[in-house]
Amino acid sequence: MTPSPHAVLAATFAPGETAVTAAMRFTREVMTAWATGGVLHTAEQVAGDLAEQVADEPFEVIWKHFGDAVQVEFRQRSVSQSDPKAPSANVEEWGVTFAGDSRVHWARLTLPGSVDRVAAEWLEERSTGPHWLGFLADASDLLAGTLDPDMVPAIIAQIVVPRLSHWCAVYTSDGAAGPLRLVYLWHADEARIDGLREQLADMDVSAADTSVTSTIHLADSQVLAVPLTARGRSLGMMCLGRPDRFPDEVIQFADDIGRRAALAMDNARLYAQQAAANRALQRSLLPPNEPEVPGLDYGVIYEPAGEANEVGGDFYDLFKAGDDSWRFAIGDVCGTGPEAAAVTGLARHTLRLLAREGYGVAAVLGRLNQAILEEGERARFLTLLHGDITPVASGLEIRLVSAGHPEALRLKPSGKVEAVTTPQSLLGVFHEVVFEADTVHLDHGDVLLAVTDGVTERRSGGRLLDDDGGLAKLLAECAGLSARAVAERIRRGAAEFASEPSADDLAIVVLRAR
Repeated sequence: MTPSPHAVLAATFAPGETAVTAAMRFTREVMTAWATGGVLHTAEQVAGDLAEQVADEPFEVIWKHFGDAVQVEFRQRSVSQSDPKAPSANVEEWGVTFAGDSRVHWARLTLPGSVDRVAAEWLEERSTGPHWLGFLADASDLLAGTLDPDMVPAIIAQIVVPRLSHWCAVYTSDGAAGPLRLVYLWHADEARIDGLREQLADMDVSAADTSVTSTIHLADSQVLAVPLTARGRSLGMMCLGRPDRFPDEVIQFADDIGRRAALAMDNARLYAQQAAANRALQRSLLPPNEPEVPGLDYGVIYEPAGEANEVGGDFYDLFKAGDDSWRFAIGDVCGTGPEAAAVTGLARHTLRLLAREGYGVAAVLGRLNQAILEEGERARFLTLLHGDITPVASGLEIRLVSAGHPEALRLKPSGKVEAVTTPQSLLGVFHEVVFEADTVHLDHGDVLLAVTDGVTERRSGGRLLDDDGGLAKLLAECAGLSARAVAERIRRGAAEFASEPSADDLAIVVLRAR
């Protein structure tokens, strides 16, 4: 939450030759009134730089005093303007924001001595009220707000500086017995970070006690070394530095923050490890390579909708089955996660094994259905479109079976679209089911499109993308495109159909006879 300013002074100016000098004069009056002479020259320079960038319209200059910093805002109606430039003077932050029809070019200056004052004011408030409870609650919210292990050290440092210390260094190790290494360093005075980094290179942080908070002496600083321990494991060290002695209150807060930070760091690491394992599992369920097929131009797109730690249920495959035959498949397992991944792996490996043993597409699906049912309670429903591809003189001959899957569509160069599969039972439901293959011929330039329900059931309000033949209409617009371009057009059409992100996985396979 952005803090409320202690004071605000504003004035409106007309554009023209006097705009810069007028903005600088107003700034000088503001700095004088606020007794902030330490930044007077810099504030005037910043105001002049920003005034030079205003468009030929009236503008408002607003100065805000936040106690430890002052901020200037040049507010103007959003008219066409060139790219903003940073002030030539050294500022803490600067940027451009938009509010309604207004454009705000702003810059922030830290007041000299503000670090000491902020820390002192904070400790004084802590001793007279429940301020510390709010601080710890805010710290917990910030730490819980990310599962990125690289972000946690940065959040730790910016929580404690400048409230508890002038600077903070966070050390972690790659393993339980690995050496501590500096992963993030923050100082209230950013200009001193490089020098501090050189000082810390000579500090033996491993000498600090890893079980309790201890102190280390470093040149002109006293260093408080706070162990980062979670679930009985040492994750690293949080070192806080300040030129004077650490009050007991600060040590108490540092210990509390250290415990919360370590838990957040451990959660982020566990999440990252799980996400990496699931990404590896997801990759193992997709084809390692896609073969060259004579006379075939193909395009595939796969987009899992789940979070990084969740394996999707959609899959596709394209592989060589014989000397002059290739197979393709696109499927959707009910659900997501490890259980769905197990069925996906079973389906993919069964398809490849039986195809290379010479089984036809209908026979392969019959045997796969039995294999899924034999999984018992671990079984999941599976929709699948499986076909073989045989190059012929006039194009491609395709025999395929659709087991409960969205129908495959054929696009002619003329723009005509038609369904080419007969709906049959999905897999993993009935023991006694017999599949029959459809034969489809693709002339040169014909396109076969197969998708999962992440496309056909993309929802916008109460309407699905495939209502009233929506997918066929989208495909009809793709006449004359390459297979890859068709796949991308379908993906983009699904994405644009609704404003919110998709909640379902998406797979697209496009086969085009050259």
